[in-house]
Amino acid sequence: MALLLRNVRCVVSCDENDTVYEKVDVFCEDGVIKGIGKDLDVAAERVINCTDYLCYPGLVNTHHHMYQLFSRNLPEVQGMKLFDWLTALYDKWKNLTPELIHLSSKCALALLAKSGCTTAFDHHYVFPKEHSIDFLEAQFAAADELGMRMYASRGSMNLSKKDGGLPPDSVVQTTERILKDTQEAVERFHDPSFGAMHRVAVAPCSPFSASHDLYRESAALARSLGVRLHTHLCETQDEESYTLTAFKMRPLEYMQSLDFIGSDVWYAHGIYFNDEELKVLADTGTAVAHCPASNMKLASGVARIPDMLKLGIPVSIAVDGSASNDGSDMLQELRLAYLLSRVAYKGQSPSAYDFLKMATVGGAKTLGREDVGSIAVGKCADMFLLDKKRLELVGAAYSPKTMPAAVGISGAVDYTIVNGKVIVEEGKLVDTDEEELFETSHMKIKGYLGLS
Repeated sequence: MALLLRNVRCVVSCDENDTVYEKVDVFCEDGVIKGIGKDLDVAAERVINCTDYLCYPGLVNTHHHMYQLFSRNLPEVQGMKLFDWLTALYDKWKNLTPELIHLSSKCALALLAKSGCTTAFDHHYVFPKEHSIDFLEAQFAAADELGMRMYASRGSMNLSKKDGGLPPDSVVQTTERILKDTQEAVERFHDPSFGAMHRVAVAPCSPFSASHDLYRESAALARSLGVRLHTHLCETQDEESYTLTAFKMRPLEYMQSLDFIGSDVWYAHGIYFNDEELKVLADTGTAVAHCPASNMKLASGVARIPDMLKLGIPVSIAVDGSASNDGSDMLQELRLAYLLSRVAYKGQSPSAYDFLKMATVGGAKTLGREDVGSIAVGKCADMFLLDKKRLELVGAAYSPKTMPAAVGISGAVDYTIVNGKVIVEEGKLVDTDEEELFETSHMKIKGYLGLS
C-alpha cells in the first residue's frame, strides 16, 4: 500500500537536525517513509491533498494503565493521594475480565489515536489469578482492530495486603508464576523487528507491591530474552518513606541493588530524584516517563525535567492511567507538561518544541525504538496531520514547531497515520464505529461498577 501526502504546508520532522520542511510531498510505501521532497514523481493508491495541513511525527505514549478507563472520575476517590487512591480502587480492579480489558484498551487506544498518538505502551499489572496471557491477547487484539502500534507489558505484583503491600490477594501471584507467564508473553507476542506492531516489556509494578526477588529475577529474565524493563519509581514521598523504612535505602538505590537500572530500563514519574541520583540516571542511560496530569491530580509533585534534560537523561511524555488522568489525550498531556514546567521552573523551563521532541523522539528512545519518533526517509510512516485553517488554530499556526505544546489542540486531530495507513480521518476513527463502541462500553461500565 502506497500513500502520498501531496504538498504538505509544513512538516515538523523532529529529526536529528530539527528539519522543518515547507510545501513538500511525503511518500509512504509498505509502512515506511520512502521520500520527502517537492513534486515527487511517484504512484500511490491513496493521495491526500495537504496544502493546508501541518504534519508531525506520531506521538509516543510511554506509560499508561488502560484498564483504568472504566473507573474514571469516581466520586469516592476524589481528592485522595496515591496510596489511599490505589487501595480504594483495587476492590474494583480485582474484577477485571478479558472482555473488560479489550474494551477499555480499545477505548483508551482510540482516544490516543485521535490525539495524534501512534505508539502506545501499557503497564498492565493487575492480573486476577485465572488471567494473564489472555489479558495481553485482548490488548493486542484491540490495537490491531484500530491499527495502533502497541507495546504491552506483563506487569506484576506479588505483595498483597497480608505481605505489607496494597493490593488484595486475588490480583497477586507468586514470583514463579509471574516469571513463567512473562516468558510465555514475550515468546508469544514480542516482535523485535523493524516496524514491529507488537512488543512486550517486563514490568514489576512498584517497590511497595513487588518483592526484591521479583525485581531481581525479572531483570535477569528480561535481559536473557532481550526485552526492556519498566516500573514506577520516585512517584511520591510515601514511596520514599516506604523504601527507607523497609530497605534502609532510597528508591533509586534500592533499584540499583537489584540491577533494575540501565539503558534498557525506564521509570514512570521520577519526581523525587535528588542531584546525585539524576547523575546516576544520566550515567546509566536510564529513562524517565513524565506524567504531568497524573502527578497533578494525585498531588504527587513536579518532576525535575529541566535538570534531567541538561544531564542528557532520556525523557518522554506519558498520560499514565486513565483514572489518575481522567483522559487518554497525548496532545493535552504535552501541553500540560509544558505549562507545568513553565510555572515550576520559569526561565529554566525547556521550550515548547523541546516538549514536542520528548513526546516523539524522546518516547521512541525511551522504548528503545529507532524506527519511530521522527519523520525521515527510512522511518516508519507514523504521523498526524492538523488543518491549519481549523477554528481552534486561528492565529496559532505561525510557529508550527511550538504549537502542539504551547497552544494545544482542542478536539481530535484531522488525520492519524500508522504504518502508512490512515486510522483517523477528519477526526474520526476509520475502522471503528465510535457510537457502537461507546454504547457497548457504556453498558459494560455500568455492569462493572454496579450502576443501574
